Amino acid sequence: MTPPAPARSHRLTVAQALVRFLAAQYTERDGRRHRLIGATWGIFGHGNVAGLGQALLEYQDRMPFLQGRNEQAMVHAAVAHARHTNRLRAQAVTTSIGPGATNLVTGAALATVNRLPVLLLPGDTFATRPADPVLQQLEVPYAGDVSVNDALRPVCRHFDRVTRPEALIPAALQAVRVLADPGETGAVTLALPQDVQAEAHDWPAEFFADRVWPVRRPLPEPGALAEAVTAIRSARRPLLIAGGGIHHSEAEDALRALADATGIPVASTQAGKGSLRHDHPADVGGIGHTGTATADDLARTADLVIGVGTRYTDFTTASGTLFAHPGVCFVNLNIAPFDAHKLSATALVADARTGLEALGEALAGHRVETAYAAQYRAARERWERQVTAAYAGDAAARPTQTQVLGALDATVGDTDVVVGAAGSLPGDLHKLWRARSPRQYHVEYGYSCMGYEIPAALGVRLAAPGTPVWALVGDGTYLMMPTELVTAVQEGVNLNVVLIQNHGYASIGGLSEAVGGERFATAYRYRAADGTYTGDPLPVDLAANAASLGLDVLRAATLGELREALATARASTRPTCVHVETAPAPTAPGAQAWWDVPVAATATRAAARAARPAYDRQVSARRRHL
Repeated sequence: MTPPAPARSHRLTVAQALVRFLAAQYTERDGRRHRLIGATWGIFGHGNVAGLGQALLEYQDRMPFLQGRNEQAMVHAAVAHARHTNRLRAQAVTTSIGPGATNLVTGAALATVNRLPVLLLPGDTFATRPADPVLQQLEVPYAGDVSVNDALRPVCRHFDRVTRPEALIPAALQAVRVLADPGETGAVTLALPQDVQAEAHDWPAEFFADRVWPVRRPLPEPGALAEAVTAIRSARRPLLIAGGGIHHSEAEDALRALADATGIPVASTQAGKGSLRHDHPADVGGIGHTGTATADDLARTADLVIGVGTRYTDFTTASGTLFAHPGVCFVNLNIAPFDAHKLSATALVADARTGLEALGEALAGHRVETAYAAQYRAARERWERQVTAAYAGDAAARPTQTQVLGALDATVGDTDVVVGAAGSLPGDLHKLWRARSPRQYHVEYGYSCMGYEIPAALGVRLAAPGTPVWALVGDGTYLMMPTELVTAVQEGVNLNVVLIQNHGYASIGGLSEAVGGERFATAYRYRAADGTYTGDPLPVDLAANAASLGLDVLRAATLGELREALATARASTRPTCVHVETAPAPTAPGAQAWWDVPVAATATRAAARAARPAYDRQVSARRRHL
């Protein structure tokens, strides 16, 4: 009898083994295989330079490396990359222990809120505790095993700390399982003590074999499907809300087929915009506080709301006031049970594409009433005329913000990607932007994180080489995080930044005024004689700053110059910034639905006292759908 072959093993450090393992992980959906961790972003300090830093150098032929400038920004770039690749690919981010690790928290929260995968690999304090404390160690008197990395626990979908070499195997497998699972995914942290990273161990060869993680497309349960179909067939005014799950599942064709067959109107969340082309007869635009009048009026009178891949945030539901029909009920199709069961809905826990296909088959022959379809199509035509009016302007005048969007709309191609996240731009974009393809509209509004836009544009551009990508930023957002412009220059990534100078936080300024805050501390101005920030605008030259970071800069003073600058930027092979100072007058239609921002219940200032009665009237309309 032939004796069994001896087990093969590889003697590597923990960091080397982790890099080798990650390079061999794949996702597979619909017969297409994708490398799961396509690259690692990193900034090195004492907590990771000798471990992961050395390992990434050792295996740079297996694991591409990207040098970042800010830890939070690296996470943003990785998250945007994952979103643009439909969550089938992700990236890792490594930092040192200390401020590098805690700088990950905001990015981790953004990833988890938006259900997007990113792998965080922060260094950690010594597992062996050779000195106590070591540099950057957080001392917690009641818990000796706590480090600053524990701040990541509540903002991650999975957290583990690898305190022994042999613990890496189960920890790494669990981390990748969560990253690849569309129902569980988000930020995943493997905290790596700096001494453990550099420790050698004999690893089984099987740990480094190619491993494929199937991305499932579960079908809806038959009983729930039958209940949903009965509800849809019985509804007279159904409305479908397309969320980000449509894109993640690549369900756009299935949605279009359902809308074509049934005539059910489709509104979209910020994450779901572009699920239908803007000119599809059933597309009624964005929904909620930043939505269109067409979508919001339909929502108020809908007797059935079909949510597909949506989390139903307060912007979507107008803080619980939007779905006003007395008998309104809900059908939710979502791969995550947590989201599928919201609003006491009939829950279809399934993949968005297979679920929509199943609904389409079961609804064969069903269409909404002709009068209903005619009503919403006439309303969407009226809204389109408002969009056209908001985009129009005098070529010789300083443009408004909406006219900037109109000029960009006239410049971009169908597959260009527009990236936004915070401030007044997402509201204008959600109402006005005419999305022409599923991936064109990339607005992060789950966490609405200022500073996301530039690193996200870099992440998208790396995911889709050759695709023009536009980061839309106001001056407030630009000052938060322009650092990855240096990375774009270094990597030769020709992203475009549209930098809108409006001298402050325009969105919060307007909100402050509406809720009695009198625009306090929302403008970038000198102090006036009374101590308020109402003096002259600060003499800050952000265009010069962008040029100092290595970008080509085009300044546009008029709408005509802006149109020329945008066309030049799109044709450029270099990272380019188009700087424009906008006119203060708003030209976008106002909010079509409420958003709950509580007003002071008692105050001595007249503005706050005047704002409270309107708040009380609005909040009285809130419903809990039980």
